[in-house]
Amino acid sequence: MAEISRLPGPVADVWEWQLEGSCRQADPNLFFHPEGERGPARRNRDAAAQAICGGCPVLQMCRKHALKVREPYGVWGGMTEDDREAIYATERRRGMRVAS
Repeated sequence: MAEISRLPGPVADVWEWQLEGSCRQADPNLFFHPEGERGPARRNRDAAAQAICGGCPVLQMCRKHALKVREPYGVWGGMTEDDREAIYATERRRGMRVAS
């Protein structure tokens, strides 16, 4: 008989939190900028996405995920790409890892 204790757990256990995200009820385009978007249009779209994140029951899990996997695009856990990049820059200066 095969030894199953070494096998990974169900993948749904790792990602199930995403089913509770407030973003699931919103337009996904709100969370990811179109190519070339800059200035007030980008700030306004990011602010609208962050407002949705503000009341999200899984905000902390989403933020932790985004930092751990270094999400390159979009608003995750209430943080924009620029917000995350600032954290990564601080991490590089301090020689530390982002919380996992």
